[in-house]
Amino acid sequence: MNNFVSAGKMFLFLMGELMLLFIGISFLVALIQIYLSKEKIKKILTTPRRGLNSVLGAILGSVTPFCSCSTVPILVGLLKSDAPFSGTISFLLTSPILNPAIIALFLTFFGTKATLIYAGFTFAFAVIVGLLLDKLGFQKEIKNVTIKGDCGDDFVYEQLGGTFWDKNIAVFKHAFIESLSLFRQVLPYLLIGAGIGAFIYEFIPQNLLSGFAGKSKIISVPIAAIVGIPMYIRTETMIPIARILIDKGVGYGTMIALIIGGAGASIPELSLLGSIFKKKLMIAFVVSIFAVAVITGYVFNLIM
Repeated sequence: MNNFVSAGKMFLFLMGELMLLFIGISFLVALIQIYLSKEKIKKILTTPRRGLNSVLGAILGSVTPFCSCSTVPILVGLLKSDAPFSGTISFLLTSPILNPAIIALFLTFFGTKATLIYAGFTFAFAVIVGLLLDKLGFQKEIKNVTIKGDCGDDFVYEQLGGTFWDKNIAVFKHAFIESLSLFRQVLPYLLIGAGIGAFIYEFIPQNLLSGFAGKSKIISVPIAAIVGIPMYIRTETMIPIARILIDKGVGYGTMIALIIGGAGASIPELSLLGSIFKKKLMIAFVVSIFAVAVITGYVFNLIM
Protein backbone atom coordinates (compact mmCIF):
# COMPACT_ATOMS: atom_id res chain seq x y z
CA MET A 1 0.00 0.00 0.00
CA ASN A 2 2.88 2.34 0.81
CA ASN A 3 4.29 1.73 -2.65
CA PHE A 4 0.99 2.68 -4.28
CA VAL A 5 0.77 5.85 -2.17
CA SER A 6 4.33 6.81 -3.14
CA ALA A 7 3.61 6.09 -6.79
CA GLY A 8 0.49 8.24 -6.59
CA LYS A 9 2.44 11.14 -5.09
CA MET A 10 5.07 10.83 -7.83
CA PHE A 11 2.32 10.76 -10.48
CA LEU A 12 0.76 13.97 -9.14
CA PHE A 13 4.15 15.65 -8.93
CA LEU A 14 5.11 14.70 -12.49
CA MET A 15 1.68 15.57 -13.87
CA GLY A 16 1.64 18.99 -12.21
CA GLU A 17 5.13 19.77 -13.48
CA LEU A 18 4.33 18.59 -17.01
CA MET A 19 1.07 20.55 -17.17
CA LEU A 20 2.69 23.84 -16.18
CA LEU A 21 5.66 23.25 -18.46
CA PHE A 22 3.62 22.21 -21.44
CA ILE A 23 1.15 25.10 -21.33
CA GLY A 24 3.99 27.60 -20.90
CA ILE A 25 6.11 26.05 -23.64
CA SER A 26 3.15 25.73 -26.01
CA PHE A 27 2.33 29.41 -25.51
CA LEU A 28 5.90 30.45 -26.39
CA VAL A 29 5.96 28.10 -29.38
CA ALA A 30 2.67 29.55 -30.67
CA LEU A 31 4.13 33.06 -30.38
CA ILE A 32 7.22 32.02 -32.35
CA GLN A 33 5.13 30.48 -35.11
CA ILE A 34 3.03 33.65 -35.43
CA TYR A 35 5.93 36.10 -35.48
CA LEU A 36 8.25 33.85 -37.51
CA SER A 37 5.92 32.73 -40.27
CA LYS A 38 6.56 30.06 -42.88
CA GLU A 39 6.92 32.74 -45.54
CA LYS A 40 9.64 34.46 -43.50
CA ILE A 41 11.51 31.18 -43.25
CA LYS A 42 11.30 30.71 -47.01
CA LYS A 43 12.51 34.26 -47.60
CA ILE A 44 15.53 33.83 -45.32
CA LEU A 45 16.56 30.44 -46.69
CA THR A 46 16.02 31.24 -50.37
CA THR A 47 18.59 34.04 -50.23
CA PRO A 48 21.70 32.54 -51.89
CA ARG A 49 24.46 32.03 -49.31
CA ARG A 50 25.31 28.37 -49.68
CA GLY A 51 27.73 27.86 -46.79
CA LEU A 52 25.88 30.07 -44.32
CA ASN A 53 22.50 28.67 -45.28
CA SER A 54 23.16 25.37 -43.52
CA VAL A 55 23.73 27.26 -40.26
CA LEU A 56 20.67 29.45 -40.86
CA GLY A 57 18.56 26.40 -41.67
CA ALA A 58 19.63 24.70 -38.43
CA ILE A 59 18.87 27.88 -36.44
CA LEU A 60 15.43 28.33 -37.99
CA GLY A 61 14.59 24.66 -37.50
CA SER A 62 15.59 24.85 -33.84
CA VAL A 63 13.25 27.78 -33.08
CA THR A 64 10.28 26.67 -35.20
CA PRO A 65 8.92 23.39 -33.82
CA PHE A 66 6.46 22.71 -36.63
CA CYS A 67 4.77 19.35 -36.77
CA SER A 68 5.63 17.03 -39.66
CA CYS A 69 2.55 18.07 -41.65
CA SER A 70 3.82 21.66 -41.61
CA THR A 71 7.55 21.00 -41.88
CA VAL A 72 7.23 18.88 -45.03
CA PRO A 73 5.19 21.45 -47.03
CA ILE A 74 7.71 24.13 -45.99
CA LEU A 75 10.50 21.81 -47.15
CA VAL A 76 8.81 21.34 -50.53
CA GLY A 77 8.29 25.10 -50.84
CA LEU A 78 11.96 25.73 -50.12
CA LEU A 79 13.09 23.15 -52.67
CA LYS A 80 10.69 24.56 -55.28
CA SER A 81 12.07 28.04 -54.59
CA ASP A 82 15.63 26.86 -55.35
CA ALA A 83 16.79 27.38 -51.79
CA PRO A 84 20.26 25.94 -51.14
CA PHE A 85 19.84 22.22 -50.48
CA SER A 86 22.14 22.30 -47.42
CA GLY A 87 19.91 24.82 -45.63
CA THR A 88 16.70 22.93 -46.28
CA ILE A 89 18.15 19.66 -44.99
CA SER A 90 19.56 21.34 -41.87
CA PHE A 91 16.14 22.90 -41.25
CA LEU A 92 14.45 19.50 -41.62
CA LEU A 93 16.87 17.85 -39.18
CA THR A 94 16.73 20.34 -36.31
CA SER A 95 12.97 21.01 -36.35
CA PRO A 96 11.96 17.73 -34.64
CA ILE A 97 14.99 17.10 -32.39
CA LEU A 98 16.07 20.60 -31.32
CA ASN A 99 13.32 23.11 -30.54
CA PRO A 100 12.11 25.26 -27.60
CA ALA A 101 9.90 22.50 -26.20
CA ILE A 102 12.72 19.95 -26.08
CA ILE A 103 15.18 22.49 -24.65
CA ALA A 104 12.78 23.52 -21.88
CA LEU A 105 12.10 19.89 -20.96
CA PHE A 106 15.80 19.06 -21.00
CA LEU A 107 16.59 22.01 -18.72
CA THR A 108 13.88 20.95 -16.29
CA PHE A 109 14.61 17.23 -16.11
CA PHE A 110 18.33 16.95 -16.99
CA GLY A 111 19.91 20.29 -16.10
CA THR A 112 22.04 22.87 -17.91
CA LYS A 113 25.05 20.68 -18.69
CA ALA A 114 23.03 17.94 -20.39
CA THR A 115 21.00 20.53 -22.31
CA LEU A 116 24.12 22.29 -23.65
CA ILE A 117 25.67 18.98 -24.74
CA TYR A 118 22.46 17.88 -26.44
CA ALA A 119 21.87 21.22 -28.18
CA GLY A 120 25.51 21.55 -29.29
CA PHE A 121 25.79 18.09 -30.81
CA THR A 122 22.40 18.04 -32.53
CA PHE A 123 22.92 21.53 -33.98
CA ALA A 124 26.42 20.72 -35.25
CA PHE A 125 25.15 17.44 -36.70
CA ALA A 126 22.38 19.21 -38.64
CA VAL A 127 24.82 21.72 -40.14
CA ILE A 128 27.40 19.08 -41.08
CA VAL A 129 24.87 16.66 -42.57
CA GLY A 130 23.26 19.44 -44.60
CA LEU A 131 26.62 20.47 -46.06
CA LEU A 132 27.74 16.85 -46.60
CA LEU A 133 24.61 15.73 -48.44
CA ASP A 134 24.79 18.87 -50.58
CA LYS A 135 28.44 18.17 -51.39
CA LEU A 136 27.68 14.55 -52.30
CA GLY A 137 25.03 15.63 -54.79
CA PHE A 138 21.95 14.30 -53.01
CA GLN A 139 19.93 17.23 -54.35
CA LYS A 140 19.12 15.13 -57.40
CA GLU A 141 17.40 12.60 -55.10
CA ILE A 142 14.35 14.86 -54.74
CA LYS A 143 11.10 13.86 -56.43
CA ASN A 144 9.17 16.40 -58.48
CA VAL A 145 6.14 16.79 -56.20
CA THR A 146 3.72 19.50 -55.14
CA ILE A 147 1.90 19.45 -51.82
CA LYS A 148 -1.50 21.13 -51.73
CA GLY A 149 -2.91 22.39 -48.48
CA ASP A 150 -1.35 22.60 -45.05
CA CYS A 151 -2.54 21.47 -41.66
CA GLY A 152 -1.03 24.54 -40.04
CA ASP A 153 -2.72 27.82 -39.08
CA ASP A 154 -2.38 30.85 -41.35
CA PHE A 155 -2.65 33.29 -38.42
CA VAL A 156 0.55 35.33 -38.89
CA TYR A 157 1.59 38.73 -37.60
CA GLU A 158 2.10 40.35 -41.02
CA GLN A 159 -1.53 39.78 -42.00
CA LEU A 160 -3.06 41.43 -38.91
CA GLY A 161 -4.64 44.86 -39.06
CA GLY A 162 -4.99 47.65 -36.49
CA THR A 163 -2.52 49.42 -34.24
CA PHE A 164 0.67 47.93 -32.82
CA TRP A 165 -1.08 47.14 -29.53
CA ASP A 166 -4.17 45.74 -31.24
CA LYS A 167 -2.05 43.33 -33.28
CA ASN A 168 0.04 42.15 -30.35
CA ILE A 169 -2.97 41.67 -28.08
CA ALA A 170 -4.54 39.55 -30.81
CA VAL A 171 -1.30 37.56 -31.14
CA PHE A 172 -1.06 36.81 -27.41
CA LYS A 173 -4.75 35.90 -27.21
CA HIS A 174 -4.43 33.55 -30.18
CA ALA A 175 -1.25 31.99 -28.77
CA PHE A 176 -2.92 31.32 -25.43
CA ILE A 177 -5.97 29.72 -27.08
CA GLU A 178 -3.63 27.60 -29.25
CA SER A 179 -1.62 26.48 -26.20
CA LEU A 180 -4.79 25.34 -24.39
CA SER A 181 -6.05 23.57 -27.52
CA LEU A 182 -2.75 21.74 -27.96
CA PHE A 183 -2.68 20.89 -24.26
CA ARG A 184 -6.09 19.17 -24.56
CA GLN A 185 -4.78 17.12 -27.50
CA VAL A 186 -1.59 16.08 -25.70
CA LEU A 187 -3.12 15.55 -22.24
CA PRO A 188 -3.57 11.75 -22.76
CA TYR A 189 0.14 11.44 -23.63
CA LEU A 190 1.13 13.47 -20.56
CA LEU A 191 -1.04 11.26 -18.35
CA ILE A 192 0.53 8.14 -19.86
CA GLY A 193 4.03 9.55 -19.41
CA ALA A 194 3.45 10.56 -15.79
CA GLY A 195 1.76 7.21 -15.05
CA ILE A 196 4.58 5.13 -16.55
CA GLY A 197 7.18 7.28 -14.84
CA ALA A 198 5.51 6.91 -11.44
CA PHE A 199 5.18 3.14 -11.87
CA ILE A 200 8.84 2.74 -12.86
CA TYR A 201 9.96 4.99 -9.99
CA GLU A 202 8.24 2.91 -7.34
CA PHE A 203 7.96 -0.66 -8.63
CA ILE A 204 10.91 -1.41 -10.97
CA PRO A 205 14.11 -2.47 -9.13
CA GLN A 206 17.18 -0.38 -9.98
CA ASN A 207 19.42 -3.41 -10.51
CA LEU A 208 17.05 -4.80 -13.13
CA LEU A 209 17.43 -1.75 -15.40
CA SER A 210 21.10 -1.02 -14.83
CA GLY A 211 21.87 -4.68 -15.54
CA PHE A 212 20.93 -4.52 -19.22
CA ALA A 213 20.88 -0.79 -20.05
CA GLY A 214 23.40 0.76 -17.71
CA LYS A 215 26.24 3.07 -18.69
CA SER A 216 28.68 0.14 -18.93
CA LYS A 217 26.52 -1.66 -21.52
CA ILE A 218 28.05 -0.19 -24.69
CA ILE A 219 25.73 -2.04 -27.07
CA SER A 220 22.63 -0.52 -25.43
CA VAL A 221 23.18 2.86 -27.16
CA PRO A 222 22.93 1.69 -30.80
CA ILE A 223 20.13 -0.72 -29.85
CA ALA A 224 18.18 2.20 -28.32
CA ALA A 225 18.73 4.26 -31.49
CA ILE A 226 17.47 1.39 -33.67
CA VAL A 227 14.43 0.85 -31.44
CA GLY A 228 13.69 4.58 -31.33
CA ILE A 229 13.71 5.23 -35.08
CA PRO A 230 10.53 3.31 -35.99
CA MET A 231 8.77 4.40 -32.81
CA TYR A 232 6.49 7.44 -32.69
CA ILE A 233 7.76 8.96 -29.46
CA ARG A 234 6.07 12.06 -28.06
CA THR A 235 9.00 13.98 -26.61
CA GLU A 236 6.71 15.47 -23.96
CA THR A 237 5.96 11.93 -22.77
CA MET A 238 9.42 10.43 -23.12
CA ILE A 239 11.69 12.97 -21.42
CA PRO A 240 10.18 12.70 -17.89
CA ILE A 241 10.18 8.90 -18.23
CA ALA A 242 13.81 9.07 -19.33
CA ARG A 243 14.73 11.08 -16.23
CA ILE A 244 13.28 8.42 -13.94
CA LEU A 245 14.89 5.59 -15.93
CA ILE A 246 18.27 7.32 -15.58
CA ASP A 247 17.71 7.64 -11.83
CA LYS A 248 17.01 3.90 -11.84
CA GLY A 249 20.34 3.09 -13.47
CA VAL A 250 19.75 3.30 -17.23
CA GLY A 251 22.65 5.05 -18.97
CA TYR A 252 22.27 8.65 -20.09
CA GLY A 253 23.46 7.72 -23.56
CA THR A 254 20.89 4.94 -23.94
CA MET A 255 18.00 7.30 -23.20
CA ILE A 256 19.37 10.14 -25.37
CA ALA A 257 19.78 7.75 -28.30
CA LEU A 258 16.19 6.56 -27.87
CA ILE A 259 14.84 10.15 -27.73
CA ILE A 260 16.79 11.34 -30.79
CA GLY A 261 15.93 8.25 -32.82
CA GLY A 262 12.22 8.49 -32.01
CA ALA A 263 11.91 12.26 -32.41
CA GLY A 264 14.09 12.51 -35.51
CA ALA A 265 12.77 9.71 -37.71
CA SER A 266 9.33 8.63 -36.61
CA ILE A 267 7.13 6.59 -38.93
CA PRO A 268 4.68 9.49 -39.65
CA GLU A 269 7.54 11.76 -40.71
CA LEU A 270 9.23 9.08 -42.80
CA SER A 271 5.92 8.37 -44.54
CA LEU A 272 5.62 12.02 -45.55
CA LEU A 273 9.26 12.28 -46.59
CA GLY A 274 8.89 9.14 -48.69
CA SER A 275 6.65 11.11 -51.05
CA ILE A 276 9.42 13.69 -51.56
CA PHE A 277 12.75 11.87 -51.23
CA LYS A 278 14.00 9.12 -53.48
CA LYS A 279 15.32 5.91 -51.97
CA LYS A 280 18.97 6.98 -51.60
CA LEU A 281 18.09 10.21 -49.80
CA MET A 282 15.65 8.39 -47.51
CA ILE A 283 18.42 5.96 -46.54
CA ALA A 284 20.86 8.84 -46.03
CA PHE A 285 18.34 10.63 -43.81
CA VAL A 286 17.69 7.59 -41.59
CA VAL A 287 21.42 6.79 -41.36
CA SER A 288 22.09 10.40 -40.36
CA ILE A 289 19.53 10.26 -37.55
CA PHE A 290 20.95 6.94 -36.37
CA ALA A 291 24.51 8.33 -36.43
CA VAL A 292 23.74 11.42 -34.38
CA ALA A 293 21.69 9.35 -31.91
CA VAL A 294 24.58 6.93 -31.35
CA ILE A 295 27.36 9.55 -31.28
CA THR A 296 25.46 11.87 -28.94
CA GLY A 297 24.54 8.89 -26.76
CA TYR A 298 28.16 7.80 -26.33
CA VAL A 299 29.24 11.39 -25.62
CA PHE A 300 26.61 11.59 -22.88
CA ASN A 301 27.89 8.35 -21.34
CA LEU A 302 31.43 9.75 -21.30
CA ILE A 303 30.68 13.24 -19.99
CA MET A 304 27.63 12.91 -17.74
